[in-house]
Amino acid sequence: MTNLSLRLGRPLILVLAGLLVVLAVAGLWIGAQERDAQARADERRAAIDAAGAHAVSLLSLHYKTVDADARRILDTSTGAAREEYEANLGRLKSTTVANKVVQDGVLRATGLVSLTGSAAKVLVVADVDIRWEGSKTPPQDRFYRWSMDLTKVGGVWLVSKAVQV
Repeated sequence: MTNLSLRLGRPLILVLAGLLVVLAVAGLWIGAQERDAQARADERRAAIDAAGAHAVSLLSLHYKTVDADARRILDTSTGAAREEYEANLGRLKSTTVANKVVQDGVLRATGLVSLTGSAAKVLVVADVDIRWEGSKTPPQDRFYRWSMDLTKVGGVWLVSKAVQV
């Protein structure tokens, strides 16, 4: 190799090495951005799913499984919402069993209003078919719309407030 080609080759190698470093850093940055975006999308989906599951739990009651049904309501709630459900639990159970209530809740729609840190607000639309086993009363359809506040507790989204709208 001539002296001239050595002088030209070294800068070219340095430029290529620099370009390779820039590309590697850009790839790492883009990957980190993608992971952050996916994590935010996962959080949104988890909050929405938690609100929907809570709504179905509220509406799905059967007089034969009322204890397990009530447990699902409590397991998906926290704070003021949980306290309210606990306060009304005895009446809910006795009424459900005495009237042989069978309710089948169906989730129709959910939408995220806001998500900041460990707090979220979700709008929920759900319907329920209510019947009374052994009764001649015809089944009834009822339609519910809620605004639910959720709080992340121990890595899990729980409903802390549910207001019918």
